[in-house]
Amino acid sequence: MDLDAVIGPAWYCALALAAVLGDAFLPFLPSGTLVILAVLKTAHVNGSPLLLGAGVAVASFLGDLLLLQLARRGAPAVHRRLARRPRLAASVERVQRALTGRTTSRAAAAIVIIARFVPAGRTVLDLAVGHSAYRPWTFLRWSAVAAVVWAAYIVSLGWLNLHWFDTAWLSFVISCAAATAISSVVVQLVRRRRRLAALVEGE
Repeated sequence: MDLDAVIGPAWYCALALAAVLGDAFLPFLPSGTLVILAVLKTAHVNGSPLLLGAGVAVASFLGDLLLLQLARRGAPAVHRRLARRPRLAASVERVQRALTGRTTSRAAAAIVIIARFVPAGRTVLDLAVGHSAYRPWTFLRWSAVAAVVWAAYIVSLGWLNLHWFDTAWLSFVISCAAATAISSVVVQLVRRRRRLAALVEGE
């Protein structure tokens, strides 16, 4: 039985958008991988990259908005999650200090955008803003920009690899590998900057 014929391209898109929306709460969801898969499965539809990119951006922003609202209202599930995961709680406190300190608008925008490319970055950022005095509407403005940037990046990655390579499975593998490599580089840069900042503060 042909799986594509049973499921259809629309279901790949729906699954990808659901993962993008949900990975603000469940960062282990393979949202980027599913978006790339949706790009490959809808390549034959005219205008599909633009429509999919718009949908990914909206789903990403809505995920931030929902988790932010839960955090600001003090949802018990959010508090339990932080209590059970000390490393997550420490990351949230670190981001809170970065946002509520002497942070320029450009620096805040960079933090929000970079968080999109770090595993669990969205979750940490949303919880940090939700538990701090940082203005939520300022955050949501940059969150919208970050959502568009990440959507354009992940959709373009899948689309470009599809046109560079002859087979869909090779495009999928290389796109996922490239996304993982880029994410790893961003994580290393963030950690290096954090270590430098700690050294400066210790002097």
